[in-house]
Amino acid sequence: MERTVKIFKKGRRQAVRLPADFEFDTDSVYIRRDEYGNVVLSVKNHREYHRDIFLNLLKLTDVPESFLSKEERNQGFADRDPFEGM
Repeated sequence: MERTVKIFKKGRRQAVRLPADFEFDTDSVYIRRDEYGNVVLSVKNHREYHRDIFLNLLKLTDVPESFLSKEERNQGFADRDPFEGM
């Protein structure tokens, strides 16, 4: 659904009056600019949104027990300088 709306300017700020069918059910929203320069308003932060998608997909994914052995899953921690040799 796409509509054209008027932009109101007051000083250095701008406002857009949203039509009723675009109404948010919250008192604040996230605002960001996408890779094309479009301004995007959303109820959820886009990182939270993608994290939620990932976690939901993870729940739906059936990983067989034979995927990694118990030893392969419990590798421990490496104690080294990540910048060594640079």
